[in-house]
Amino acid sequence: MKKLFAVLMAAAMCMSAMTACSGGGSTGVTPETQGETQAASTDASDYEVTEPITITWWHAMEEQYTDLLNEVIDEFEASQDLITIDAQYMGSYSELNEKLATAQAAGEGLPAIAIANTPYVAQYGESGMAENLDPYIEATGFDASDFGAGMLEAAQYDGKQVSLPFQISTQVVYYNADMAKELGVEIPEKFSDMTEFLSKVSIVNNGTTERYGTIVPGWDQWYFETFYLNNGVKIVNDDGLSSDLDSEAAINVASTIKEWCDNGYAYFATGETASDDMRQAFIDGRTFSVLHTSSIYNTYVDRCDFEVGMAWLPGGDDGSKLSEIGGNVLFIPAKNDQATKNAAWQFMQFLESKEMNMKWAEGTGYMPTRNSVLTTEEGQAFLEKKPAFQCIFDNLNEIQPRIQNPAWDNLATIWKNGMAEMINENMDVTSSMQEMTQEINEVLEDQ
Repeated sequence: MKKLFAVLMAAAMCMSAMTACSGGGSTGVTPETQGETQAASTDASDYEVTEPITITWWHAMEEQYTDLLNEVIDEFEASQDLITIDAQYMGSYSELNEKLATAQAAGEGLPAIAIANTPYVAQYGESGMAENLDPYIEATGFDASDFGAGMLEAAQYDGKQVSLPFQISTQVVYYNADMAKELGVEIPEKFSDMTEFLSKVSIVNNGTTERYGTIVPGWDQWYFETFYLNNGVKIVNDDGLSSDLDSEAAINVASTIKEWCDNGYAYFATGETASDDMRQAFIDGRTFSVLHTSSIYNTYVDRCDFEVGMAWLPGGDDGSKLSEIGGNVLFIPAKNDQATKNAAWQFMQFLESKEMNMKWAEGTGYMPTRNSVLTTEEGQAFLEKKPAFQCIFDNLNEIQPRIQNPAWDNLATIWKNGMAEMINENMDVTSSMQEMTQEINEVLEDQ
């Protein structure tokens, strides 16, 4: 069984880091000069921390993770006597990204280390925001290969390791397992069977929904992205300059999701409180299921008074059932001085250690990410403690790296906003998708 876990994880991944305090500051590194400054030493002494320093860590971990985060920081600070961590919650991934972009443009105020949602890797690599970690890895002997080739690839740009995988998740369906037993239903394996399924588990009386079949997170396209991918849609075509979101297949997917909402079987959750509202609806039993990230598993289990089930998202009629790597990576902003970057690298190594990997996995809903962790008794115990994760381990070879494109953030914003407008304002699907795709194509062409 241990060998099976290791093989599956390797297969999955092969298919496929505020103010920087003491010692912080800009060295004037630009995308053009970054490579020169990192014509980089492979002498480990050049990356040592020799003076006391306080560094800032920008993150997006919500309140439910505060105790665990503080525990990890306390352990790190107790492990050495030179580095103090100032951890700062910066809001959602998109809010954190906006603050990083502002600090990068100003040339000051960047953190020493930051979390980034996986789709931002290409953007940070292309802009020169993220430090190339390859010299650090080589000089200090950090075992990055334990993550697996595909996972490392998702944290690279242009062949350079500009970040490292940190808290990894994927998309799943959470459902009320008690209700499922009562109704005698299971989450369908195919997207094409979802409409009939949702009609069975929803309660709609005279046009008013008393219980939704599911809720589609509209604040992040990642949650409904695989519905498109598994039905033959290429979000970014091979030319890198156009999208397939105006194709017949894409229009059919969008029409189906809109149909769910029009029938009262689902709603498309948008707005500042959309995530909290969706969670509460599930906890209160006002929806049979929700589409969400596997990282939120602990929160649902702790707050629901019913058994929480987890299922793989329905795939395509051809048997495709791909999902995507979610969660975040850690990176080190390149503009900071070397003393700050050295301290950040030491902290990053601690956060990425095998021991911390299991601590994050057990204390959150994130997945174990290191192959060596999965071959240990601790890895086996993880699945025993969280048997709902069986659906993820059964489909590890289906988890793909995210689409990497420097224009992805703009593309994704246009897509999710276009979907929200089309569904919530009852607009024509075909024309909406065509107009949205034209705007996306212009963004891709301008990159």
